[in-house]
Amino acid sequence: MESQLNLFTQKENEKNVIARSEATKQSPDVTRNKIASSALSESPRNDSETIKYKSLSEAKAAAMKCTNCELCKGRTNVVFSDGIETAKIMIIGEGPGENEDLQGLPFVGRAGQLLDKIFTSVNLNRKEHLYICNIVKCRPPDNRAPLPEEADACRDYLEAQIQYVNPKIIILAGATAVKGILKMREVKITKMRGQWIDGTGSLLEGRKLMPIFHPSYLLRHEWNKAPDSPKGLMWKDIQEIKRVFDNL
Repeated sequence: MESQLNLFTQKENEKNVIARSEATKQSPDVTRNKIASSALSESPRNDSETIKYKSLSEAKAAAMKCTNCELCKGRTNVVFSDGIETAKIMIIGEGPGENEDLQGLPFVGRAGQLLDKIFTSVNLNRKEHLYICNIVKCRPPDNRAPLPEEADACRDYLEAQIQYVNPKIIILAGATAVKGILKMREVKITKMRGQWIDGTGSLLEGRKLMPIFHPSYLLRHEWNKAPDSPKGLMWKDIQEIKRVFDNL
């Protein structure tokens, strides 16, 4: 409990997917649920279709000059990714914020610093173990959530990232990432977080997906130090992620 408190101290689809089975209550393992809704690669793409880009570098080069949606008009930098391209863990957030737009890197503001701290607590970091990206590569105005058409405009880049990084574990940081990857209309992250989901479709098959709280949500609740608080639950989730990572 003390390490949980230290970790977060700093100043500054649908029901069948999110419901836990009765077996989970009797087992330390988190339930792995099959995705009932269409996954990222399934609609409207056919499984026989190939990824648009032939390499990760080709996808990044295209993203750097992308004008597929209106977000390109307000960006300072395209925020494609950070971390290593051979990572076993991919973290997907919703979109760049102000700091990310200025630096051209994902998760570098307060929320990003907390994300790093969370993973560092279990000896994982973006220089050696993680690949980090977002549903959209340009900052939405006023840091709002990306619109569905904006997410669709970035879809080819995200599919290339998943295909060529080829992670074993995909962490979905926040409800927007869950909606974008699992194609769910309604997401209750408080119910879905911490659960392993087995991906379906040609792109997600064989990967372990876990929704977690977005670190910005944790920052808004950092005052709450109870064991069942958002940060307390995140502490449990990151230990479960590390357990599965160690057994890959």
